[in-house]
Amino acid sequence: MSSQKSGGLNFSSIFPYIAIPVAIVVGVLIFVYALGSPSNFEGNDPILGHPHNLMGTVYKGGWIVPLLIATNIIVITFFFERLISLFQSRGKGNVDTFIRNIRGLLNQGKIDEAIAACDKQKGSVGAVMRAGLDKYKALSSETSMDKESKVTALKQELEEATSLELPMLSKNLSVLSTCASLGVLIGLLGTVSGMIKSFQAMSAGVPDPAQLSVGISEALINTFLGIAASALAILFFNFFSNRIDALTYGIDEAGFSVAQTFAAKH
Repeated sequence: MSSQKSGGLNFSSIFPYIAIPVAIVVGVLIFVYALGSPSNFEGNDPILGHPHNLMGTVYKGGWIVPLLIATNIIVITFFFERLISLFQSRGKGNVDTFIRNIRGLLNQGKIDEAIAACDKQKGSVGAVMRAGLDKYKALSSETSMDKESKVTALKQELEEATSLELPMLSKNLSVLSTCASLGVLIGLLGTVSGMIKSFQAMSAGVPDPAQLSVGISEALINTFLGIAASALAILFFNFFSNRIDALTYGIDEAGFSVAQTFAAKH
């Protein structure tokens, strides 16, 4: 199991360095070739032509639009990455049922069966209990330590195993929290840029309706895309935080069960 966890950890570590640049490239490609297609504009002119569909209108949002598209792609990408990671961390079956089964096996003195059940669970809770049960088994035959020292050593082993699992659960959540703030800020930058263009169009005496329209479109489109990215990132971050809290509680409960059973039987 340790090799699987190590591989998962390495993938999660390098994933942002792959996903974020790819998202930026995809955002630029969508902006240039999909939104900026000549067919989206009157006279087939993306620069001077008036957009006659939504894609052309979004293109008029300017150079900040691909950054906002990339931010939305990053949020959605890391949602699925964290979803898969969390699903793997939960392991097989119901966590509460698994803990009850392990507790029952320990009460019957079936340590090897309990260890085998942890190997089958293949989740974070199973990994912590597996480490605790290995220590449990070693301490059961230890004669040079008193009961209090054994319980302390077992608890320390469980705490160390837990400290190795928890970072894996929350890894890359910082990307979502960053996008929650960054989306609004980039959108605000686009809004300000669009408003500047609008005021420039009005400052020439007789306002240029075309330039005024471009400036307003840029402001509104960037505002919309920025808020969308931020809202999704906040929703996804809170969703995963709640799920991680529930799984952390399961890990703590599992460790407590192992330590409590050992103290009662030794």
